Amino acid sequence: MQVYAEQNDTLDAVIFRHMGTSNGLLEETLLLNPNLANQPVLEIGTAVVLPKKQQQTIKKDSLKLWD
Repeated sequence: MQVYAEQNDTLDAVIFRHMGTSNGLLEETLLLNPNLANQPVLEIGTAVVLPKKQQQTIKKDSLKLWD
């Protein structure tokens, strides 16, 4: 999916806005957009190719107080 940067966007802000999280996605996005690695703040209208959304299951360990 291709999206475009808004004013004063950072790459992780673009990822978070469109994907809902940036955990693990920043590295994948940089692989798809190596030209963005040296830009701390993206110019307005910079095209960013985002990785495909993957269903992530989050397993939380829990402590049972009673059995």
